[in-house]
Amino acid sequence: MSRAAALFIRRKRVNRSFMGSFSLFLFLAVAGVFMIVPLVYTVNNAFKPLDELFLFPPRLFVHRPTLDNFYDLSSLMSTSWVPFSRYLFNTLFITGAGIVGHVLLASAAAYPLAKLVFPGRKLLFSIVVLSLMFSAQVTAVPNYMIVSWMHLINTYAAVIVPAFAFPLGLYLMKQFMEQIPDAILEAAKIDGASEYRIFWTVVMPNVKPAWFTLIILLFQMLWGTDGNGFIFNESLKPLHYALGQIAAGGIARSGVGAAVGLLLMAVPIVLFVLFQSRIIETMASSGMKD
Repeated sequence: MSRAAALFIRRKRVNRSFMGSFSLFLFLAVAGVFMIVPLVYTVNNAFKPLDELFLFPPRLFVHRPTLDNFYDLSSLMSTSWVPFSRYLFNTLFITGAGIVGHVLLASAAAYPLAKLVFPGRKLLFSIVVLSLMFSAQVTAVPNYMIVSWMHLINTYAAVIVPAFAFPLGLYLMKQFMEQIPDAILEAAKIDGASEYRIFWTVVMPNVKPAWFTLIILLFQMLWGTDGNGFIFNESLKPLHYALGQIAAGGIARSGVGAAVGLLLMAVPIVLFVLFQSRIIETMASSGMKD
């Protein structure tokens, strides 16, 4: 290495003082506090009695914690003609089927786009990228028309099938699959492996970061769905719909609404915390070069 190159690298090296590090830490700490305040406020609201919920200015922390909000929610759910377990099953089935189906379909569609050469490959991927620009509100009417033409209205499939076509999943899987060296795939082909075997035993294990990321994104989307506009049968409604109807009962149910907000928010947060370490670990080991 020449002397000029060494001097250039030395100039680029970060030399932060103690005060600089402390200032950066302080800034990140303040930003973290602002980010966690809504979560803390939601958790405390779920345990507040009604008199504390209507205080102005509102209190961040609960002074007299109570479980009455959860007891009231349990009582209201027990009087519903559709059991709570049915709503929970509907949500778990829709979420699980949507996640599994989308991960498999997105992976199967991303593999040829990333590793095979065929006419129209760039055009197809351009359409996928273009579809990311449209929000759910823009595609709501065409989505409903397609589901209606397929005669899926008022069934689980009315929510599950549109989740299969989540364009961000296909885009994410393709980007991860492109990181896999072609030399590994060529070696597998020389050993006699078919395209299906290469896909399942070579490609899929190396895109685990995309798996976990898609699981989190799809879970958040499907766990919060209420099926409105697609599902009309009460016995097929998801949990989010039932809890939302209970929380919308007026001022007297403000405490129940706070408990509902905590329950709906807790499950995605717990899932993210459980998968976060796996995502970071697999991200760190996924940098592959040909």
